[in-house]
Amino acid sequence: MTTTDHNKPNIVFIMSDDQGAWAMGCAGNPEVRTPNLDRLASTGTRFENFFCASPVCSPARASVLTGRIPSQHGVLDWIRSGNVNKQDLSSEMKDHSEFRDEKHAIDYLAGQKTYTEVLNENGYDCALSGKWHLGNSLTPQKGFSHWYTIGRGGCHYYSPDIVENGEIRIEKEYLTDLITKDALNVLDHHKEKDNPLYLSVHYTAPHAPWGRDEHPANIYDSYEACSFTSVPEGEKLPWYKNTIPQMKGQKRKEILQGYFAAITAMDQGIGEIIDKIEEMGIRENTLLIFMSDNGMSMGHHGIWGKGNGTVPQNMYDTAVKVPAIMSQPGHIPQGVVRDELLSQYDMMPTLLEYVGLTSPDTKKLPGTSFAPLLHGEEMEQRDNVVVFDEYGPVRMIRGKRWKYVHRYPYGPHELYDLENDPTEAHNLIDDPGKKDLIADMKSRLDQWYLQYADPERDGAKEGVTGSGQLGLAGIASKGEQVYAQD
Repeated sequence: MTTTDHNKPNIVFIMSDDQGAWAMGCAGNPEVRTPNLDRLASTGTRFENFFCASPVCSPARASVLTGRIPSQHGVLDWIRSGNVNKQDLSSEMKDHSEFRDEKHAIDYLAGQKTYTEVLNENGYDCALSGKWHLGNSLTPQKGFSHWYTIGRGGCHYYSPDIVENGEIRIEKEYLTDLITKDALNVLDHHKEKDNPLYLSVHYTAPHAPWGRDEHPANIYDSYEACSFTSVPEGEKLPWYKNTIPQMKGQKRKEILQGYFAAITAMDQGIGEIIDKIEEMGIRENTLLIFMSDNGMSMGHHGIWGKGNGTVPQNMYDTAVKVPAIMSQPGHIPQGVVRDELLSQYDMMPTLLEYVGLTSPDTKKLPGTSFAPLLHGEEMEQRDNVVVFDEYGPVRMIRGKRWKYVHRYPYGPHELYDLENDPTEAHNLIDDPGKKDLIADMKSRLDQWYLQYADPERDGAKEGVTGSGQLGLAGIASKGEQVYAQD
């Protein structure tokens, strides 16, 4: 039954794209300029050990919305096809190179309850401003009534394929500004309504491309004198093959200028949104969340990219650790940094508990609500093994000290002592003294997936390469046979 509670807080969930947890001033980076994210952290709680459910965008976003791991919801790679029905596009869009892989729209999360649906059923107006990238992008879904998004996933910043009112058009304005402008309009139009608002502001920044012509010249040029010493140039391990060439010298500097410029431009938009909420007098009644979908290595470990920046895929902390800040003055402790190890699949139970609602399928969901931390309370931490991650046949289990990465079926595998080797420079997998530790972590990893993975969507059985998902995973893909006949 749908109910309305006028006392429930508004929720504004801002998500960036491919931003490592290291890429904020408030996280200790002295070079990247993020005054508004720093401002948000000073008025809320920052979680310095927050992990994505998968180090690539679509699986991570699906886990945030559903509370399920990728081997439950079946989105195992970025959505390469299934975004639109190609026959319904205008002749201009049909011939556009960006839609060459498209055939039929697919609802990748069909039949899977999201927290936005629960919010909508309980009186929230739900609005999306920005990236969706979970299939069938022309159709509002999952409780959203306002739907301003992008036809595919990534795009050029000054020629984005914008979806509005069921149609796609190519815009010429800077995409970050377009998303900000739409979010501000949503806030404006909600002024006269009594029911609470849920607003997803999903930027594509700082995702590639990073060229000088992709971002505002004044912001790009403002990083001209930056030395980028906050981004270490590493050497990749011998079994990794880069999917993005290693950048050196002037090329490295130009790419990092673009990456930092994308973050700073987005930060300006975030500042406008915070200012608007304050001007409306609803700051104390609005839960503001900032998070990235996954992390990013920008030369760290010799890698440019996220989990799919290498073959085989990597699980470095730079790829799997994401920025996470939550703020509601008067409710959430201000200027606090928590070190508990948390995951994106904890978000659904946390958000719903925070607003007094219950998660569906609680026993089937792997996450745990950390709402007590948002109220300034302590809570029992997980056991030694506290964070799990996956990307197709590559899986990670991590505690505060030890991280174990297992690659099905043949490896190579990795073990890191994060207490003594925080940059993950020394793989201890062949250390004879670690055999019992490795066996224990592997056992815990296996038990986790036996408990939560759906055998029909189990990523260990899928040959995920990072080149994009074209249809539904596993046995569910049999329902997509008709698509292959076109």
